[in-house]
Amino acid sequence: MPAIIALHKVQKSYQDFPVLDIARLELSPGIYWLQGENGAGKTTCMKVMAGLIPFKGEIVLQGNVSSRQHPVQFRRLINYAEAEPLYPSFLTGRDLLELYLGTKGGDREHIRQLVERLGVKGYLHNPVSTYSSGMLKKLSLLLAFTGNPILILLDEPLITIDTQALAVLYDLIREYSAKGVTFCITSHQPLDQRELPLSGTLRVADKNITLV
Repeated sequence: MPAIIALHKVQKSYQDFPVLDIARLELSPGIYWLQGENGAGKTTCMKVMAGLIPFKGEIVLQGNVSSRQHPVQFRRLINYAEAEPLYPSFLTGRDLLELYLGTKGGDREHIRQLVERLGVKGYLHNPVSTYSSGMLKKLSLLLAFTGNPILILLDEPLITIDTQALAVLYDLIREYSAKGVTFCITSHQPLDQRELPLSGTLRVADKNITLV
């Protein structure tokens, strides 16, 4: 079975300062915890993996979808939720959800159920400028589970989230993982392995990522 995601000679710099230098990294299906000190490059790594920022090298999904050769298909197969999401203030949550559904696809009835489960229905039609940090976090998680991703990247999903939504998040990760979706999660808080059966831990250090 080909790796869900394979990074080949991936390099990323900011103003000629190297941040990532990954010769090769392959991940099989599963749930991974991405660890590293502040400033180690965890968020940059996730944005590179999602194809959201330019980088040198190549990333391949399922052995045949290349970040270089198939950029649109590549981005449809990966969803990314930021630690502190920022959206244009004049858009509503519904606007953003429709954008994701239009570009990434997905079953609308399933999304309606997710809206109910995450508790965002009551404010989805309001501009995001009126949202609290917790409301924004729930919206970002809803978008991360929209479409038909094979890989979902969650950057600090446990912060600014209430206990009820956290329980729903754990349920969703387990449900999607059982269907074959792979997860990569950053968290300064320990991940409860009784809730999430981890397949491995990724360590970001010295510009490289190693599976430990």
